[in-house]
Amino acid sequence: MGDIAFKNVPQRKTLFENASPKLIFILGLVVGMAIFSLIGFISLLSIDAQKNQLNKEKLVENKDFVPNIKPPTTPPPSKKPQEEIKTAFFEITKNDHIIGNFAAPVTLVVFSDFQCPYCSRSKDTMDEILKNYKDKVRIVFKHYPLSFHQNAQKAAETSECASEQGKFWEMHDKLFANQETLSVDNFKKWAGELKLDNKKFDTCLDSGKYSEKVKKDLVEGQSKGVDGTPATFVNGKLISGAQPFDNFKTIIDLELNN
Repeated sequence: MGDIAFKNVPQRKTLFENASPKLIFILGLVVGMAIFSLIGFISLLSIDAQKNQLNKEKLVENKDFVPNIKPPTTPPPSKKPQEEIKTAFFEITKNDHIIGNFAAPVTLVVFSDFQCPYCSRSKDTMDEILKNYKDKVRIVFKHYPLSFHQNAQKAAETSECASEQGKFWEMHDKLFANQETLSVDNFKKWAGELKLDNKKFDTCLDSGKYSEKVKKDLVEGQSKGVDGTPATFVNGKLISGAQPFDNFKTIIDLELNN
């Protein structure tokens, strides 16, 4: 084949190749200003959004704030001290069941239940207090038979019938020492062991002679804030539960030093 001859085809020039240097400069300036304006607009939107968020946060923080209202000139009354709320007054007479020095500076009023195991533990603590403080304390026993202890009410009446013959504290100790076998038959048996007049004791117990006296102690305890046993008031200040000796010692020492 022979050689093929190609004609020269002229190439088209782009806009910028045809444009003068002055026109290129103007176009570049316009594009640059447009880009700069866009960046500035976006920045302004961002700043405005941040301000709105800050304002919202301030409104949340100060939602309870009311402008142009002066604070009260008198502060609200303070709450009563806790110990003042728990302080109770007891009128103690020689008709109460008292062990220790009747004129002692510290009085422990104990609301107890003969069937309550924690009360038995508390009895040991009371014995330790008497041993360590001797004539500085007196312990007053009051009844608080709990309704779910089926033998507690009659056990309390038993101690009262024994008290009638001058043996309250002896029966008190006997009942706590035999918590697992509380029953009317055993109450009468123990009365004989304590050398009580059995006929008189049995009549007293069977008649329910002291049932109201026991209930009166229970009502008094409830009025003083007792809701369980044991509950001990040290010079009117309530200590709930079978607390260890050291807890009582701290409070008794404070009372003796006042």
